[in-house]
Amino acid sequence: MTRWPMALLILLLAACGQPQGVRFHENTDPADLAEWGVLHRDGTQLQLAEGVIPYELATPLFTDHASKLRTIWMPPGKAAAYNPATALEFPVGTILSKTFYYPLDEQGRAIATHGPAELRGNALDVRHVRLIETRLLVRRETGWVALPYVWNPDGTAARLKRIGGVEKLTLAPGVAGPGGDFAYVIPSSTQCGACHVPDAATKALAPIGPTARSLNIPSPFISGHPNQLHLLADGGQLSGLPASPPANAVWTKSAQPLEARARAYLDVNCGHCHSATGPARTSGLHLDAATPLSHDLGLCKPPVAAGQGTGDRQFDIVPGQPERSILIFRMQSLKPNEMMPEIGRTTAHAQGIALISSWIAAMKGSCTVER
Repeated sequence: MTRWPMALLILLLAACGQPQGVRFHENTDPADLAEWGVLHRDGTQLQLAEGVIPYELATPLFTDHASKLRTIWMPPGKAAAYNPATALEFPVGTILSKTFYYPLDEQGRAIATHGPAELRGNALDVRHVRLIETRLLVRRETGWVALPYVWNPDGTAARLKRIGGVEKLTLAPGVAGPGGDFAYVIPSSTQCGACHVPDAATKALAPIGPTARSLNIPSPFISGHPNQLHLLADGGQLSGLPASPPANAVWTKSAQPLEARARAYLDVNCGHCHSATGPARTSGLHLDAATPLSHDLGLCKPPVAAGQGTGDRQFDIVPGQPERSILIFRMQSLKPNEMMPEIGRTTAHAQGIALISSWIAAMKGSCTVER
């Protein structure tokens, strides 16, 4: 496999006159996103600063069909440490950013896409794009902090807005179905903690997306598509990478095994809460990658405290019968007291529901109803 030195990656990202200088703030929370220096709106482009690395996940989190530009910046000379189960262990001074946006059609409607951000060199063309928000996760001496920045309507500036907000949008017909009006909910700083606390015992904020298994794919942003983990390791920005790190499946690649794609989807969309340590650990339903196909994963498992979220169904997963499975019911629902995930969406993900339904439909066996 070809290895690419980080110096080459930085050189590629430094093309097109990109802005210089990320500015890490240890003790203050700047009101303007631009004060961090990670992203810079320059005319028709949203540019990445020098040393800012874009990345993609094998199977990403669904957020109302939004496109996402994800980036990592670490202080020069610092490296993340490999972890086989959780997110990489990033050093103090790290800034992770995730920008949510929608390409627009000629009528100004949001277009749903499934692919990575379409960068050209180090920049995203935003001439026909609605920028919504940029979320920062910042690793300070005292731990991680979450800072949500909301873009103004013309996408020229993003301001810190801890209380979140709501953006009314119209989805164009396409991969998302017939489209229509919907309300995109920007989470508050407090709501960020509802997902970014993978260990409920410590209640400490932490990244959840950039795990080794999710990063273990070719980079869609570099010519030749070198592996993302090797890019970091070869550049001295990732230590402890083993010869064969785990890899999540890509949920849209039908050539990959159905079960692997379904498990990757559940891992990313549900596993950060539904795990042995997550906020939903008391449910007994563990949907993370580490949980084997078992009762803990929901097979013939009755709900513990789902309330109205059961849809009058008796088990989380009924082999061969997705229509009788609570898991599918909650993915389909748009009611706050029924839907899962509880935050992060106001629309249903038809493609994700179809994937998990196909996986359940292919299962063998049956559930016994206790009387």
